[in-house]
Amino acid sequence: MREFKGRVVAPGTVTAEALVSHGGLNTLASFQKALQFGDKTATCGDQNNPDLYGKQMAGKALCLPRTIGSTTGGLVLYCACSMNRQPACLLFSEPIDSLAAAGSILASVWLPDAKMPVIDSLGEEFLNFVQDGQTITLKEDGTVVVA
Repeated sequence: MREFKGRVVAPGTVTAEALVSHGGLNTLASFQKALQFGDKTATCGDQNNPDLYGKQMAGKALCLPRTIGSTTGGLVLYCACSMNRQPACLLFSEPIDSLAAAGSILASVWLPDAKMPVIDSLGEEFLNFVQDGQTITLKEDGTVVVA
């Protein structure tokens, strides 16, 4: 078991199974099928992300360095939350970008039933340590416990 400390972007606590990407998350490509075609498991559709492609993202502790892609990123995260197809939490090794932060924060404020806590700045060591399938527990103060 190992603990990492990051910055709270969107508050909350959760325990979920880790899903790890060592490349950036293209939010639109990844969530497009979930948002347009009713995929309730939010199967990743980004063929350029071999770590996530074809894997279920909904309900997972999504561990990643950063988001990439277009200016729709924040809206995509907000919409995933509004449709209850969001990851259990987003855990960034790097500082979050402003678009992803905006979508996450707006979802936490405007959609009180659609929780998706977000922690950033967990560090490269976090992303090197965590592996798919491990249990992640997120505490209110930004502590992430990897079991």
